[in-house]
Amino acid sequence: MALEGKNKGKATGIKVVILCGGFGTRLREETEIKPKPMVEIGGMPILWHIMKIYAHYGFTDFILCLGYKGYVIKEYFYHYEMLSNDFTIELGTRKIDIHPRHSEYGWKITLVDTGLNAMTGARIKRIEGFIDGDTFMLTYGDGITDLNINKLLRFHKSHGKIGTITGVTPPSRYGELLINKDQVLSFKEKPVINNSSINGGYFIFNRRFFDYLSADDGCVFEREPLERLASDGELKVFHHRGFWQCMDTYRDYRYLSELWEKGNPPWKVWEE
Repeated sequence: MALEGKNKGKATGIKVVILCGGFGTRLREETEIKPKPMVEIGGMPILWHIMKIYAHYGFTDFILCLGYKGYVIKEYFYHYEMLSNDFTIELGTRKIDIHPRHSEYGWKITLVDTGLNAMTGARIKRIEGFIDGDTFMLTYGDGITDLNINKLLRFHKSHGKIGTITGVTPPSRYGELLINKDQVLSFKEKPVINNSSINGGYFIFNRRFFDYLSADDGCVFEREPLERLASDGELKVFHHRGFWQCMDTYRDYRYLSELWEKGNPPWKVWEE
């Protein structure tokens, strides 16, 4: 059985924090019965896809910030060995022999209830006690990419600032028209938005960032904490020009599902 991330990178104790607690209101078709990170792409939760990306580069120590329907995520990983492997059970003795066939060997997953109504900044602050190193990674539970995590880490280490944010340039949702009066000169379906970067949701922080956060439910990580970090000159951007897509709406969900069904989805950097 191949070990995930073998020779792909050195985790060096760096933990990966994944925000999994939101209500997912814009994806109600799926999130009425499960949290958004558990919505499945190709039969596996999008959370699993995100973790596979990190694990491919050797980062397998995860902290999941739970909130809305967090028990679904807890149950999933509690029963993961049984759900993902073949096993032999001897009735009456409670003896179970697991026959491993998944490649998630060695993943360490800490599941933390960070509150039902807590905003993103509060959730991050509440897992501070689980971060025992100087550096940690952070992402959302709904965005996938072909980003090279090791390159992102090297960039973070090179500049010495508190934080690194990944900037991405996603395609527009709409076709672009070049027109002259009422004559269409050209049409481009879903063009990339030029000279415009948005938050791609893949971060690296030094633990000093916790000083910018509050455990108060209303602390929104993307507002005052990141704004103050930027104004202090402590936030750098790593530009990623490859694939990136969040699953914010049902339309996004269908798009990602179709990419998976076609085979060789761009974010599948890992081997079977």
